[in-house]
Amino acid sequence: MNVTEIRVVDCVPFENYPFKIQDNSDMEMLIDSIKESGVLIPMVVRPKGKEYEILSGHRRIYACKMAGIDKVPAIIRELSRDEAVIFMVDSNLHREGLLPSEKGFAYKMKLEAMKHQGRTSAQVGQKLWSVEQVASDAGESKTQIQRFIRLTNLIPELLDMVDE
Repeated sequence: MNVTEIRVVDCVPFENYPFKIQDNSDMEMLIDSIKESGVLIPMVVRPKGKEYEILSGHRRIYACKMAGIDKVPAIIRELSRDEAVIFMVDSNLHREGLLPSEKGFAYKMKLEAMKHQGRTSAQVGQKLWSVEQVASDAGESKTQIQRFIRLTNLIPELLDMVDE
């Protein structure tokens, strides 16, 4: 994988990105770190016309904009939409403090992408259905994944109450 520098202005958020970028003390620390040391971990993007769609690094791009940084290190990956969804979700679910709604929308996106691909996974000689694979990947139960996904059907006011 080659790391190249791309312009911050050429980076666009992933369509329907399910995670919130919060302007809080963690973000302030990230901004300060980038001002002091630059971006240490390359972003992962995919070409989208003349721009790059962010797969991993939404918070870093926001911090770079706040810090006045013009270019960032990036790994450019050629992925289909469904492959990009799965990569984006998997690379963000490890973060601490994710809201229930963020998990719900992320799991739903990944599940839909896997279904588009007709993916099941052979694991220990046994085929898993997509929802079971999402659960296995996330270290959650199938039932818990389904609960998170059901949250996506709530009206915004109720979803905000769940997140709070």
